[in-house]
This record gives sequence, C-alpha cells and structure tokens, in this order.
Amino acid sequence: MSHSESELADDLIHDDDRPEFFTRPLKVDDAASVYELFRSIASKPNAFVRLEEEISHGFIEKTLKRAENGGLAMGAIERKTGQFLGVITSRKLALKAFEHILSSVTIGVHPDYQKRGVGRRLFVDFLEHVTMQREDILRVELIARDSNEKMIEFYESMGFKREGRFEKRVRNSDGTFEADIPMGWIKEL
Repeated sequence: MSHSESELADDLIHDDDRPEFFTRPLKVDDAASVYELFRSIASKPNAFVRLEEEISHGFIEKTLKRAENGGLAMGAIERKTGQFLGVITSRKLALKAFEHILSSVTIGVHPDYQKRGVGRRLFVDFLEHVTMQREDILRVELIARDSNEKMIEFYESMGFKREGRFEKRVRNSDGTFEADIPMGWIKEL
C-alpha cells in the first residue's frame, strides 16, 4: 500500500473489484487534485457546461465544502499513482422543504480513463452510500444536456428517470441552444 493510500484506508469504500483504482469520500483537502481533474475534463469540447476558464480553485473549494455540509462527493483514485481518475459531487439544498434531496450532481472522468468503469463505479458507490448511510436523503437530482444521449442512457441505467425538459436552457459555444433534461433517482424504502 502506498503512503497516500494508507492514509486514505479509513475512508475506503470499494477496494475489491477494481484493482487499478478505489473510491472514497472527498474532503476540502482534495481541492487541488479535483481542480486539476476538472480542468483536464473541461478542456474537451462539451464535457461540462462549465468552461475550462470557469473552473477556479474557489469554485472547487465551494463545491467540496457544500459536499461536506450535507452533500456528498466521492473520488476514484488510481492505486499506483494517487491520480484522481473521476469525481462525483452533489450538494444539499438549503430549504427545509428540500432537505431530503441531493442536487446538482456532477460527474466527471478523466478523458484517458473514460469507458473503463470509473464513472459507473463512482455512481454505484455514491448511490450505495446514499442508500446505506444517508437516512436523510430520499432523492438525488441531476440535469443532462439533451444532446448527451449516451450520458442520459447511462443515468437511466443507474435508475434515474427523465422528469421533464428545460427548453433552450444551455447556450452552446457555437451560439446554438439546447434543452436540459432534469432526471431524478428515488431511494427505495
């Protein structure tokens, strides 16, 4: 076990079925690694709605603080190098009427590690954590671009359902508009 991995062993979620990486909850201390990962993902066209220049250290720290304050953030970390391969983040909404919801779910996987099970493992572990350890959470929400059919299919495979359509919500870099698709996952009781 490497030095950085041994420090993380207490937070380890899944260590059995993906020998090349493991997942664990994230903390604000992980901000620099998450920043580097998000910047590398955002450098690819249409990877995130947020552009590369819109990803700042402050944005990442705020995202991770929200996760620590009732939300949830998890990372997939390469075992040999300690490199962050993927991240999933969420936040809890501030109003009492919505305190049973994790919202603004964002998932990102390093371009070199896509289609290798990283995103699926992150989502499985994220939803398992919500199911097993978060009695306060009943619902998880995310929004996907209408043009991102593969991700919508992926979210549906994870148990999310389409819940509507926000027309002309996203302005693409070429000036065209597209719809966002709100999706929700409900915990089985």
